[in-house]
Amino acid sequence: MDHKSNAVKMCAGPILATRKPKLVVPPRSADCHCHVFGPRERYPWVANRLYTPPPVGLDDYLAMLRATGFERGVLVQTGLYGNDNRFLVDAIRSHPGRLRGIALIGEDITDRALRDLAEAGVRGFRVNRTAKTGLAFDVARRLAERTKELGWHVQFLLDVEDHPDLDTLLGGFATEVVVDHMGRPDPRKGVDAPGFQALIRLLKSGRGWAKLSAPYRTSLREPPYDDMTPFAQALVAAAPERLVWGSDWPHVLLESTMPNDGDLVDQIAVWVPNEAVRRRILVDNAEALYGFERR
Repeated sequence: MDHKSNAVKMCAGPILATRKPKLVVPPRSADCHCHVFGPRERYPWVANRLYTPPPVGLDDYLAMLRATGFERGVLVQTGLYGNDNRFLVDAIRSHPGRLRGIALIGEDITDRALRDLAEAGVRGFRVNRTAKTGLAFDVARRLAERTKELGWHVQFLLDVEDHPDLDTLLGGFATEVVVDHMGRPDPRKGVDAPGFQALIRLLKSGRGWAKLSAPYRTSLREPPYDDMTPFAQALVAAAPERLVWGSDWPHVLLESTMPNDGDLVDQIAVWVPNEAVRRRILVDNAEALYGFERR
């Protein structure tokens, strides 16, 4: 269900009438993966973008959080802006207690610019290996050395079955690493596939994290994406202390049925039926990984 063409795609918008989920999430819960866009006239798009975003903004995202009971969000810089993180920084500064960010950076970034991003609420940088537009692994490794003192992590978008050695590939980074979307597992290969098992070993090593997010990216089914449930439950069983959850709002480049975010939140109860474990994933782990205030 994932689009991998280099053509610029027009993205369908999310369902703005978010259904109130049946699941009541704990106070201070964090949605740890979303993409938000600012006014184009103020934050111009790069020429070689992969998609044209839907006409939604920060207020729409915050409305979704309110509807689903989440207090906090992590904004992931989109390739729409390249390495220009101005909108990301401005958005976080407008809600400093509620938002954190993951930037896109290049090896030419100065140490001062890195410190400025950290002071603004950025907690890591992202490497996109599925679109082949992101940093090479060796460049990401060098940048991890530079950002270690900031307390950052490196966030990877990749397909775990392309990397059966994922635990050794990423386990030696100077910083901890985060793998998006459960590693985009292949439901045809199952939880015993080499790449997915390498992800589990990475989490158990204490050097990596994974996001329970975006099941539709590799699911072969319509909502509620039941073929992704075994992967989510396997991660929860193996390393609940190394997981966070993300909505992936506004679900860019989705070519199948657009999910209602209330339904995605209710799926958490299926993936994580234990209330104490849910609190750990939605609150405690997010506070540890992104530096949200503990109170």
